[in-house]
Amino acid sequence: MQANAFVAALQSRVLVFDGAMGTEIYRRHVYLNRNFEELSVSDAALIRQIHQDYMDAGADVLTTNSYGANREALARFGFAERTVAINKAAAELACGVAKNAKRLVFVAGSVGPISAPGLARERRIELMAEQMAALAAGGVDCIIFETLPTRALAEDAVAALQSAGVQLPFIVSFAVNEHAESSVGEPVEQLLLPFGSLEPAAWGLNCGLGPDGLLGAVERAVRHTRTPVIVEPNAGMPKEVDNRRITLCSPEYLATYAKRYLDLGARGVGGCCGTTPDHIREVARALRPLAQQRIEVKATPVETTALKSAVPLVEKTKFSAKLAAGTWVTSIELVPPRGYNLGDVVAKAAQCKAAGVDAINIPDGPRASARISPLITALEIQQKAGVEAMLHVCARDRNIISLQADLLGCAAVGLQNLLFITGDPPKLGPYPSASGVFDVDSVGLVRLQARLNRGVDLGGQSIDPQTRAVIGVGADPNALDFAREVRRFREKVEAGAEFAITQPVFAAEPLFRFLDAVADLKLPVLAGVWPLASFRNAQFMKNEVPGVVVPDALLTRMGAVESRDDQRKIGIEIAREMVAQIRHRLAGLQVSAPMGNIATALAVLKQ
Repeated sequence: MQANAFVAALQSRVLVFDGAMGTEIYRRHVYLNRNFEELSVSDAALIRQIHQDYMDAGADVLTTNSYGANREALARFGFAERTVAINKAAAELACGVAKNAKRLVFVAGSVGPISAPGLARERRIELMAEQMAALAAGGVDCIIFETLPTRALAEDAVAALQSAGVQLPFIVSFAVNEHAESSVGEPVEQLLLPFGSLEPAAWGLNCGLGPDGLLGAVERAVRHTRTPVIVEPNAGMPKEVDNRRITLCSPEYLATYAKRYLDLGARGVGGCCGTTPDHIREVARALRPLAQQRIEVKATPVETTALKSAVPLVEKTKFSAKLAAGTWVTSIELVPPRGYNLGDVVAKAAQCKAAGVDAINIPDGPRASARISPLITALEIQQKAGVEAMLHVCARDRNIISLQADLLGCAAVGLQNLLFITGDPPKLGPYPSASGVFDVDSVGLVRLQARLNRGVDLGGQSIDPQTRAVIGVGADPNALDFAREVRRFREKVEAGAEFAITQPVFAAEPLFRFLDAVADLKLPVLAGVWPLASFRNAQFMKNEVPGVVVPDALLTRMGAVESRDDQRKIGIEIAREMVAQIRHRLAGLQVSAPMGNIATALAVLKQ
């Protein structure tokens, strides 16, 4: 039953795997002249504590201390006759910790490669079969073949599983180089070819490379197979610093790449050599809000005749009327204040109206920050500045019931230009322990609003009058997984999206590539434009903001002048040049006001 639950979990959500076992043993002053696997028998308390530390850090999958516990390897320490006992003890230790958890935690039986020179294939299969049978007897939920250097050794491992008669799901995990190839030059696509009738529950990539080095291999792997992919990088590759070799992979660094793996489509993330419970804790914190299964908006079915016709785009708002007519539109983003005095933001909105801006874009807790309600901010702007607001609706903070209530509230007070986003996870902001809800993502939100626009709520109840929301969505032309971004964009349009705004773009080519890929949808697209306020701001955008790519040439331009004012002028100049390059392909612009500087944003619009 637990094994079945493991396969179901792989299919439905992202799992956090644990980190290195050998690293933790060594950190506890056990030296290399000892056999680490035998410690499962001779020092069970130590191994149990390591498993407990990883589980407390947030790991969903614990890996047994049995990587090298085959008869051939144990013989070098005089433990060959204890092979079965050592593997069974390793499994029982991890399973004992997992069973005491207050949540569902799985145990993977670790089997490393056996590649001793001159060892016959039949003997290798026999050795692995013995190890797997013992791990299964100890109660593991699955088998993980780790750090396999070649496809041939993977085939031996699967043959050993069949020989042992073990009826457990298994993971086949390869070590690849920076070219995403095995030790004998096999590309990752070849490594992940089907075995035949017995297929893995997941493929894996582990060891050999640090977080950045594995990124390309992960991208190729998830594109090649529909089977879940697990990623477990080392804690970075050592760097030469003043004649010292230092590993620079902090827990936060690994967590950043964990989110990139997730964005590419990975279904499990953990760590290999050099990673610790601290690394896994940061990975779990980063992925937990995003890793849970996002539910579909399972709306109560209604008869088609009960659905009203949606209000045409041209009749909803001034902003949407211009979109429908193909008239150029502009929006400026103003971030709500951290306090509750809205006078300044209303005054800035009034400046924008006087300059002819069509809408004020109001984000909802950008980078998981805590600010005054964006709904209240938008309402004040519309009522006191006399310019339409464009309110972000974020899935992060509210469940589906509360979100529907807010959408109906927007309709009641005339906030009709809405931009639906999934939202940044809480880990990115100053409240990293806050819980993310994520009942639905942006596609689910669009589907819900489109239903309200036709006079029926989530529960199938009629609402009269129907809502008149203008449905906007985000787009990321620089997404790591471009095919996935295009696919999700199409899902948003199918769900009911009526316009889109991109992440800030600093190069025309990625934007044009995206627009070409979705040209058949004929959806109005506004490009996000961010006038760089300073060289430091440019560095922040390049290194810290997901979905934003700032070319090195622009950093060079920003750094060529010293004063902050001159850097701001260069930033405006760069933004104007970008607008001139891309304007002919767009329905309009969404310009950010960095640090609330309206003069900078308006300067970009003066072409």
